[in-house]
Amino acid sequence: MKISARNCIKGTIKSITKGPIMAEIVLDIGNGVQITSVITAHATENLGLKEGKEAYAVVKSSEVMIAVD
Repeated sequence: MKISARNCIKGTIKSITKGPIMAEIVLDIGNGVQITSVITAHATENLGLKEGKEAYAVVKSSEVMIAVD
């Protein structure tokens, strides 16, 4: 994966709370630190996000996005 964002933080998906339109993704980045992102339910499905899977928190400006390899 290549991305222009400078702040790409790898972690493990701890939980996914999915609603009809949006989903809350909690990423465990270690040492008891978690990052939470809210993305569309559709993006959650397209990325194949599942609890326990590794993913990245991509921080750009005021957004936190989720990315996978």
